[in-house]
Amino acid sequence: MDKLKMHTPDIAEQNYKKLAALFPDAITETTDEDGNIIRAIDKDVLMQEINTKVIDDGQERYQFTWPDKRKSMVMANTPISKTLRLEKEKSVGRDGTPGGVDSENIYIEGDNLDALKLLQETYLGKVKMIYIDPPYNTGNDFIYEDDFAQSSDEYADNSGQTDEEGNRLVQNSESNGRFHTDWLNMIYPRLRLARDFLTDDGVIFISIDENEVQNLRKVCDEIFGEANFVSQLGWQKVYSPKNQAKYFSNDYEYVLCYAKKMVQYKNLCK
Repeated sequence: MDKLKMHTPDIAEQNYKKLAALFPDAITETTDEDGNIIRAIDKDVLMQEINTKVIDDGQERYQFTWPDKRKSMVMANTPISKTLRLEKEKSVGRDGTPGGVDSENIYIEGDNLDALKLLQETYLGKVKMIYIDPPYNTGNDFIYEDDFAQSSDEYADNSGQTDEEGNRLVQNSESNGRFHTDWLNMIYPRLRLARDFLTDDGVIFISIDENEVQNLRKVCDEIFGEANFVSQLGWQKVYSPKNQAKYFSNDYEYVLCYAKKMVQYKNLCK
């Protein structure tokens, strides 16, 4: 039996190696708080190499941020020690035969963030189009909350809810003091990983409603680049007024579309 790879790629390590390859003279060493020698980036050398200003903490700049954003960025890059296992008894072959494993389609049950990390090596840069329909954060729904203060086992025990694919869920009510923060911490690492799956001419479509559309636009502008914004589509979800609507009867929701690289996407559309 082939040995299973029980860990995912370390994206932060890969990014460091890319930076080191581009600017080897910016790689240096320093000491941490315990006096241990650790690798580091010399920002002064980097500034000279890229001929631009590096902003330090405390300096004003245009940015979109929220509590725990840095932790959600780390979470997107942190490898996990897990693997995918085939459940043959749940599989169906091309001709519909139960237990068949010759289908070209894959259905994955489990935490969707873990699944994205596990699929990186196989599908990195190979997906032409992604469509996702995340929780809309209406105040009444459940979200895939990522609690940075708890282990995964503790979190699963405390949440008590899972969706049909086994993702751990927690209700995010409007009374929650971290109402938008928890949603952003959930969506950010998943979109960071999704971008890496796209081909250079690939696109992603994301369904959303008015509750988080403005925050989703800002997150996507950061992850995909504002220049790669294709369109914000409106689609009519209902065709009759809601008589119990509080203010207006909203009958539209939205789909955001971003390209991996707009130049490649435009060439594809010609």
